[in-house]
Amino acid sequence: MSVSIRLRREGAKNRPYYKVVVADSRSPRDGKFIEVIGMYDPKKTGRNSSLNVERAEYWISKGAQPSDTVRSLIKKNEKMTTAAEPSSQPERKTSQSIQDEVSTASPPTPADSA
Repeated sequence: MSVSIRLRREGAKNRPYYKVVVADSRSPRDGKFIEVIGMYDPKKTGRNSSLNVERAEYWISKGAQPSDTVRSLIKKNEKMTTAAEPSSQPERKTSQSIQDEVSTASPPTPADSA
């Protein structure tokens, strides 16, 4: 059985919306599939796709062939996840640094409240 990772069209007329699915290559475009691993909305600007990159890599390791569009979506989502990882953990302030900030801050003057 040859497995492919491809887009499955959903949505209304002139309003396409795609799900990224793992399917047998012999099944029709919108037919039976094995697993849904993401979504893609081409009409949306900015971040228009979400994809479970780990599952995509798993299926590729098992021999699944991604379509050209899905291959580009995987690359884009890998870049987004690697760029988001360092900033996902905000810098924690210690109690000493908070006390330093409070002590160095000047109290509001009466002119500021007017």
